[in-house]
Amino acid sequence: MKEFQGQVVLITGAAGGIGSAAAKAFAEAGAKLALIDLSEKALERASATIDTEKILLPADVTKEAEVEQFVEKTLHRFGRIDVFINQAGLSGDFVPITEQTAASLEEVLQVNVVGAFLGLKHVLRAMIKQKSGVVVNTACSGSLLGGPGMSTYVASKHAMLGLNKTAALEVADYGIRVNAICPSALDTEWMEAIETKAAEGNENTARRGFEASSPMTRYGEVEEVTGLMLFLASNRSSFINGSYYRVDGGQGTTSV
Repeated sequence: MKEFQGQVVLITGAAGGIGSAAAKAFAEAGAKLALIDLSEKALERASATIDTEKILLPADVTKEAEVEQFVEKTLHRFGRIDVFINQAGLSGDFVPITEQTAASLEEVLQVNVVGAFLGLKHVLRAMIKQKSGVVVNTACSGSLLGGPGMSTYVASKHAMLGLNKTAALEVADYGIRVNAICPSALDTEWMEAIETKAAEGNENTARRGFEASSPMTRYGEVEEVTGLMLFLASNRSSFINGSYYRVDGGQGTTSV
């Protein structure tokens, strides 16, 4: 039997690079899926080749009523939520703090902090009732390091680790585990957008700079992240809780 056979996995940001790769990986491992993202068309494109029982639920993770609704719809369809991949995120503007705007900060915090918080709030309520479940929060290398030009994003991802640790403490007694992954730059469209913001017209130069920040001098692949997600969501990691794991080619070893 496949490792996640019959289990229900809810993924926010499911139309993006990591989210769609996670959906594919969990489906191949036997899971049923509830896939969340802003655009229904984007969800349809991202999940077109995924062969498993699934529901596509377009929603804005920053709006509590919509978060409550996608959790309720998932429970109505499948009866439970075994795994929550808390993935939705926004990069924000790539400028120094002295040029950053409060509006940009608020926009990033709404998605990366408020959205993550609301997902935890309502999914954990369901998991507490069933007295089981696993959460994998997507943080990033910026949760542990600074990032010139990325103050809003870095601040939001530091906050994610605070949520991760606190949630893990609050729900451990219910048999629920909460952990986080901290990937560095990955070979995705999302990273291409960051290159464009950082490049000032020369994306190749920006990419080389990001690659050089890792001792392995390359971007990670999404499969190198989803493999860790599956491990953290499985019984193979049954005594791991409240932790975070770098997937960064060694980028953080000299800093934290």
